[in-house]
Amino acid sequence: MKVGNNMTQTKYLSDLEIASSVELKPISIIAKNAQIPEDAIEPYGRFKAKINPLEITGTPTGKVVLVTAISPTPAGEGKSTVTVGLADALKRLNQKVMVALREPSLGPVMGIKGGATGGGYAQVLPMDEINLHFTGDFHAITSANNALSAFIDNHIHQGNELNIDPRRIIWKRVLDLNDRALRKVIVGLGGPVQGMPREDGFDITVASEIMAIFCLATSLEDLKERLANILIGYTFDKEPVFVRHLGVEGALTLLLKDALKPNLVQTIEGTPAIVHGGPFANIAHGCNSIMATQTARKLADIVVTEAGFGADLGAEKFMNIKARKGNFSPDAVVVVATIRALKMHGGVLKSELASENVKALQNGIVNLAKHVETIRTFGLEPVVALNRFVTDTEAEIDVVMNWAEQNDVRIARTNVWEQGGLGGIELAEEVLKVLEEPNQFAQLYELTDSVDQKVTTIVQKVYGGNEVLFTEKAKKQIAQIEQFGWDLLPICMAKTQYSLSDQPNLLGRPEGFTITVREIIPKLGAGFLVCLTGDIMTMPGLPKNPAALRMNVDKDGNAVGLF
Repeated sequence: MKVGNNMTQTKYLSDLEIASSVELKPISIIAKNAQIPEDAIEPYGRFKAKINPLEITGTPTGKVVLVTAISPTPAGEGKSTVTVGLADALKRLNQKVMVALREPSLGPVMGIKGGATGGGYAQVLPMDEINLHFTGDFHAITSANNALSAFIDNHIHQGNELNIDPRRIIWKRVLDLNDRALRKVIVGLGGPVQGMPREDGFDITVASEIMAIFCLATSLEDLKERLANILIGYTFDKEPVFVRHLGVEGALTLLLKDALKPNLVQTIEGTPAIVHGGPFANIAHGCNSIMATQTARKLADIVVTEAGFGADLGAEKFMNIKARKGNFSPDAVVVVATIRALKMHGGVLKSELASENVKALQNGIVNLAKHVETIRTFGLEPVVALNRFVTDTEAEIDVVMNWAEQNDVRIARTNVWEQGGLGGIELAEEVLKVLEEPNQFAQLYELTDSVDQKVTTIVQKVYGGNEVLFTEKAKKQIAQIEQFGWDLLPICMAKTQYSLSDQPNLLGRPEGFTITVREIIPKLGAGFLVCLTGDIMTMPGLPKNPAALRMNVDKDGNAVGLF
């Protein structure tokens, strides 16, 4: 992890340098060790493979460990790193375990957030390939999404038999990159032969409904049915138009049939890892595919998975959407926290995090307290993973450990970034204790509750807010949703990840706030209603100095500067 000695300045290796130093095992060996039948493996080179779920028999019985976190900050929390390190630690304790992660999006990879393969000595490999094109799943989803856009515009151009109103098309094109210039575009310019001019726009691929469908589908037939149920817009008479009216769900399924098979890779310590699907957690539901999770549950006794951002986003949606649709429940939950991030929630600037600040830590720990409370609201007892950084002081560590003891919260010091699985043994032991205990898991609302009731329940019980304000536009949309009978769906809140509220600058644990729902978008193929709050954008932009400026390739074709 670090080089140098007491006489020289310590230099920490980059994630890519660490990953490049590891001698990977052939994927056939990883598959054999995981007892995956040879007929179920479709190799993508030497170190990646697709798993054909149809060749995996048995019932999904593996226990699910969900890793979530406090509200994220620019200081970083290391959720994926802890997820991988925990799995490696469980393997060291002789548990039959698999990791189940989301695939990284090129948008954040080339932007500022980074990849999604963990870090330090707790990574899934080959990290450079996973963070770039991997097995092409996202390209397939992008193609399917944009093929649908082409079919819609072609239908209108060829006579518009369905009477689609071009002004009321809600389906957008997508691209797996951050590109603010494409948020609003005009298509069909150039005269009659170029199509009907209309306003359109691009979302990032991970915000596509097809991505959400991809991750919630339980089979190829289920995937086709969900694609058929996508709402693409409305007629001039304001009647809904679905993909099934165009008759192209079969073609879209054909584009996705190979991508739907989960991807098998490995951790640095050789633990089998399934990396599949990747919806954003502040726009969509933020969890890897049900196909991947259920396949892993057939192959392992314990499946360690994660959900995007804090417990108010990914974990809430894991519980209320993914677990409900996948017909399973989490058996344990880990909440990742760092002293650095808690100090930021207590008012410390990022530039000052290296200095000890017990007072700020005491002020910021309320954020952790709320996320622990949220997990308990679901009937689960969480384990806090205190993810160690080199700047943490003993006085600061004592503050968090004492808080946990006083509030009867399970906690484990975790140092998987530097030590791999060895640094996660304490956490793994706590998780194993929880797995032996019964829980009272339950979703927070019934699907029969009104849209208003479901949103209010999330705001009050998960965010700690006071009330919900629906704009006039949102109220009209609720009336329309009820008119068409779409109100019996779960809610997918689109909210800033940085705050429990819808205002990103309100850190810590704000109270008494109101959440404003400005728009509600029915995602009928995915099977949920997206409630847009704040300034959430479905096509992010690049920062002033994107990570891409540091990336390169050497003369031998090896990646350079990839984290």
